[in-house]
Amino acid sequence: MKAYYNPLDKACKSFIGAVPRGGEVTFNVYKSKSGEENFFSADICTFVLQKDGEETNVYSMLSTEFGWSITLKIHTVGLYFYYFRFADGMSLGCGKLRTGELSYHPISWQLTVFAEDFVTPDWFKGGVMYQIFPDRFHKTGTFPSVTNKILREDWGGLPRFRPDEFGKVLNNDFFGGNLNGIREKLGYLKSLNVTVIYLNPIFEAYSNHRYDTGDYMKIDKLLGTEDDFDALVSDAEQLGIRIILDGVFNHTGVDSRYFNKYGRYSDSVGAYQSRLSPYYDWYRFNEYPESYESWWGIETLPSVNENAESYQQFIFGEYGVLKNWLRHGIGGYRIDVADELPDFFIQKMRRAVKSENKDAILIGEVWEDASNKIAYSERRQYLQGSELDSVMNYPLRDAIIQFAATGKTEYLRETISMLIDNYPKQVVDCQMNILGTHDTARILTVLSGRTCCDKEEMAITRLSEQEKRDAKQKLKIAALLQYTLPGVPCVYYGDESGMEGFIDPFCRACFDWENIDKEIFDFYERLGEIRKSFVDIFAEGVYREMYADNGCLVFERKTEHDCVYVFVNHLSNEYSVKLNGRYTDVLNRKDFCGIIPGHSYGILVQLCHA
Repeated sequence: MKAYYNPLDKACKSFIGAVPRGGEVTFNVYKSKSGEENFFSADICTFVLQKDGEETNVYSMLSTEFGWSITLKIHTVGLYFYYFRFADGMSLGCGKLRTGELSYHPISWQLTVFAEDFVTPDWFKGGVMYQIFPDRFHKTGTFPSVTNKILREDWGGLPRFRPDEFGKVLNNDFFGGNLNGIREKLGYLKSLNVTVIYLNPIFEAYSNHRYDTGDYMKIDKLLGTEDDFDALVSDAEQLGIRIILDGVFNHTGVDSRYFNKYGRYSDSVGAYQSRLSPYYDWYRFNEYPESYESWWGIETLPSVNENAESYQQFIFGEYGVLKNWLRHGIGGYRIDVADELPDFFIQKMRRAVKSENKDAILIGEVWEDASNKIAYSERRQYLQGSELDSVMNYPLRDAIIQFAATGKTEYLRETISMLIDNYPKQVVDCQMNILGTHDTARILTVLSGRTCCDKEEMAITRLSEQEKRDAKQKLKIAALLQYTLPGVPCVYYGDESGMEGFIDPFCRACFDWENIDKEIFDFYERLGEIRKSFVDIFAEGVYREMYADNGCLVFERKTEHDCVYVFVNHLSNEYSVKLNGRYTDVLNRKDFCGIIPGHSYGILVQLCHA
């Protein structure tokens, strides 16, 4: 008995990926693949469908000359699961690469149903994103006068990482990277064809990472002024670059005008200081005032009570945080720890942002498959049309790293298939494709395979020349995939220049402007040029796997009129590829002769389009 079904094959499922509410979707099960002898004995097939958390429904499928078929319209947004059951008790469920697998205990496929009016910003698609940790990117001018902070004059020095006498790492050393410093380097970013700059928090805060917000309505003095920010937004816009900000709304700083534990905000009465504070209901106290809920138990980051109406008004209101900074011309927000925020809060956030600028983007920090994420025992609704436009693509990051490191394709192929099957296409095209961030070790260090026992060892460890050479070759493979798979590549500052470093704070070192690795930089620059030259393909072109084995992957990105082929061959084997017409490898700048050499990678474009 044989059967064929693959939701990524339009012959099997008429709508690839998630489907819009009320959209007509046809499911076809084939008794055997074309050309195979038909050993199928079952004559009845049913479609088993379950909405998440509800009763299972069973639908009879129409018998056809090729197998069975059913056409449905689903009228409720949500998460659904399905498989096919035959009369003999055998079922067809989700197997490797989403292809059907016969079993008495089938694994269901997922069907995400999203709101039919759900759209994501077109301007974001096809571009290149660049993440900046503001204190460490570029400094111009001198430090302003500040207190309670360590001002470092040794740009490029080792960030402080040792606990103080009380056992705490204060993160209060600053190297002076600022907004005007970023402005001075906009030309550099333009040379990489960057279209979006994502800034880690820039609002007033005690720490250098600024995730402990002190005042949401003020630019941190060490970064510059509001006028400096407006100038950055304006100058970037003239170069076709938009700015998006980090939105940290799950917690504030303990040293903030809202909590004000140390009383440093003399013009404010914080929640810690008085139950009569206007901010008192923003927080949850266990024993007032010393015991309060905080993010992951970190006492410097008191958690916010998102149910507090005054807090919601402060964030979402007409003169609230979100709309205030959108009116400065930013392109949207990246939402910190989105899974720590309840659905209703993110939904209100979306309504507030889109009412001010319907083209603003909302990207959530979610580390898993965001379509079916469960957080705090609740299934989340991030990608169903009422919350986020996109998420940080950690699943793809992990899969790319695994492939670049080992050369084995299976995990990468499975991950790509999962994302395309589970996410709406408009989300797939907006995925924030990362290799490194401020929360991870530098990608060059990761790909070197070098490990350390503790932070003392991390502080003094550098890659050997051989380790760096090997890691650079793997980085090129990883970056190629990051730039050509569906979504928008996001380069963490300095990854394109060969920076190395282990976990925080070593991944947050100062950009070394004097020692940019030209080989790596040129490679990223070329990838950016190619994305710009074929922006429509990379903005919305569908993905199709052309060939894969244990160590070689060839895939197509295609629109109605154009396509490119991408290949990565980790093996020593050569592969013969037959394509209609003459092609050139635009990455390596040479004509393609029909042979993929061993240990090679490239991007193929038909000569008439090159």
